[in-house]
Amino acid sequence: MDFTFSTEQDELRQLTNRILTERVTSESHKTAAASEHGLDMGLWRILADAGIVGIALPESVGGGGLGAIELSVVLEEVGRATAPVPAYAVLIAGAALATFGADDLLGGVASGERIVTVALHEAVGSVYTPTTSVRDGRITGEKVCVPAGTAAALFVVSAADGVYAVDAAAVGVTVERQNTTSGIPDARVTFANSPATRVADTDGLARLLNGATTAQCLIMSGVCQRALELTAAYTKQRIQFDRQIASFQAVSQRAADSYINTEAVKLTAWQAAWRISEGKPADQQVASAKFWASDGGLQVLYAAQHLHGGVGVDRDYPLHRCFLWGRQIDLTLGSAMPSLVRLGKLIADTPVAPG
Repeated sequence: MDFTFSTEQDELRQLTNRILTERVTSESHKTAAASEHGLDMGLWRILADAGIVGIALPESVGGGGLGAIELSVVLEEVGRATAPVPAYAVLIAGAALATFGADDLLGGVASGERIVTVALHEAVGSVYTPTTSVRDGRITGEKVCVPAGTAAALFVVSAADGVYAVDAAAVGVTVERQNTTSGIPDARVTFANSPATRVADTDGLARLLNGATTAQCLIMSGVCQRALELTAAYTKQRIQFDRQIASFQAVSQRAADSYINTEAVKLTAWQAAWRISEGKPADQQVASAKFWASDGGLQVLYAAQHLHGGVGVDRDYPLHRCFLWGRQIDLTLGSAMPSLVRLGKLIADTPVAPG
């Protein structure tokens, strides 16, 4: 695998980082939280105008025509900034539709005018065995924790036999706001014999789940990097017993563990992203990345909170948002233990070459 970014990819990272650093503040978070959908749609349009929203969409629909690595660069920076934008929802749903050849459903997405999202979680059971069913082109079932669901015009829905596209305005579709840990609302979406268009089979669903899970890991990588930066800066300026607390052995050891965990989250996420971008089998790498995002990622955030003391729970301090995002990412598409169980089964089911 090659983790070296091209010049264009580095420039994309720098551009995304600059826009988000300038625009995402405590005040902008409060304004977004008070809005109808809990999103900073002004920032989303700025990202769209810069070509970032459509970076991985086909040029025929106004996108950049690039791939999974560029999409991953954007998602990691969104995590670093804890930006209240529908990046995960739109980039993953948009990329899936493009991959499945459903370009006709992508109008207005690259320009930021139209939101599409993925609906993968059901109230009970694993995302890998959806029970939502389709008969004669009509879909029935319920999805929960749908990102940006209250703002979406189209849902990319997992079902027992594949992936379907469902218009939010279709007959039988009901959308209910769900408040979340991160502060950005999700939605409970109910489909009652609603018209649906099949866009992929079960193999396509497996690819969609791998892409969506890897996206969560990349966002967690950005969150952890930001939390580590904040912790390093704080412990170097916090004075206790006439010394910087960073010089205390217990503090430096805990920070070192956080650095190791952050690197593990980052490297496993990028390994999964690289394999997906190269069209290589990635099931085991995705499960490994999700385990590290959940387990190692939370260890980073717990340590950051501990080393910050009371400052870490200040709602106007960015670490507070990192922690809330991390808790939600942990539970999205499988937490640590289910991911570890899935990884173990994948390894056990892999044939061993004769010795």
